[in-house]
This record gives sequence, C-alpha cells and structure tokens, in this order.
Amino acid sequence: MAHEETRPASLIDARIRELGDWRGETLAKVRALIREAVPDVVEEWKWRGVPTWYRGGMICTGESYKNAVKLTFAKGASLPDPAGLFNASLDGNVRRALDLHEGDTIDEAAFVALVRAAAAAAAAACVK
Repeated sequence: MAHEETRPASLIDARIRELGDWRGETLAKVRALIREAVPDVVEEWKWRGVPTWYRGGMICTGESYKNAVKLTFAKGASLPDPAGLFNASLDGNVRRALDLHEGDTIDEAAFVALVRAAAAAAAAACVK
C-alpha cells in the first residue's frame, strides 16, 4: 500500500466510501462539521479502523456500527450540552456519546459548539 493510502485522512476517506450507505454519509457529514468547528484538527486512524479527531488531546471518535454512527467524546461528561445532543454512554464519569441512526438529523450549530468545547477541554488538559 502506498504511503498516501495509509495516511489517516485517506483511510477515513476509504471508510466513508466503503460504508457506501447512510452511515458513510453521516460520517462524512460529522467529519465536515468537526473540520468546520476546528479547522486545524488532526485526524488519526486508531484501534484498527476508528476515525479519531485531536487538537492538543482527543476530541472524539467516530465509530460505525450496523445501526448507528457513534461519536464518543473523550471528556464528554464535563462538556456543556445545552441542546441535549448526547444520547448514549450517559452513565460514565468521563465519556459521553452521540448515536446517530438512519434518518436522524443533527443540530449542526449545536454540534459545532460541542466540538469546539471538546477541543478547548482537550487542549486545556494538555496544558496542565
């Protein structure tokens, strides 16, 4: 495999194409929103196939399952979520997740604000 094909961004592009259905469309949409929220975000490919976004520290992961695209925020429990986007992993002390199912819509402005808050929290944790 050529070096270009093993770069995280290329691997994420390939995953989106490979999914080829609403999950790929959803992952592409949230990826675009993450890039809008944090233009200098770093994309990684972790744990054998999980798109992961960083800026100073981990912001969130984007896992794809048969019935959902799950966005897990590393420090989600400490983030403001006034729009109530988090709908999964609500019992933990650290992480929170947003499960998106076929046909779901996302409040784009609220999601961008959540990603920005997550990026700020990740960066602050690295400074300590």
